[in-house]
Amino acid sequence: MEKQPLKMHSYPGMVAVVGSEYDGEVNFMSAGWHSFLSMDPPMYGVAVGRERYSYQLIRQAGAFTINFLPYEEAAFIQYAGSTSGVDTDKASSFGQAWKRGKDGGPVLEKAYLTYECSLDQVLPTGDHDWVTGSITACSYIPEIFNENGLPNFKNLHIPLYLGRSEYIKLDEKIKKQSFIDPFSYKKS
Repeated sequence: MEKQPLKMHSYPGMVAVVGSEYDGEVNFMSAGWHSFLSMDPPMYGVAVGRERYSYQLIRQAGAFTINFLPYEEAAFIQYAGSTSGVDTDKASSFGQAWKRGKDGGPVLEKAYLTYECSLDQVLPTGDHDWVTGSITACSYIPEIFNENGLPNFKNLHIPLYLGRSEYIKLDEKIKKQSFIDPFSYKKS
């Protein structure tokens, strides 16, 4: 295989909208690099560039929220990731209503799932820091999820980010298949 320039291959993927607030300043920032980290205790992590306005708000407040929006809100997701909150109130300028969550963090009203997190660690990782938090509250729209906890695609269209400001819609039309492993007793 011929050596080529680095190709970042982490998409398509879900984009989370990170909410932060400190001293009356509220901001929402889109993040493509994020992950659930632990079930017990429940923890979440997100990569945040040090130059981002949200970075300072999260560090000062010691808290952040992770908001998941449906495909119908992809334009706001893109806007929140490409506009600085230094001089712009992104939520109100784009018509996005927000409220205080159970623990007081900024929660987007159109989010179908939100985690409120208290800041645990900020780990330097190259040009971004990995921000980890303990999930202190979770809110969601029940009809968006099936009894098994998986998304109900009749009620939810998930935006998947392809890169370069492009999104695709994950909905009930997507082919779905279950794989039953006969060797499921083996741990990987």
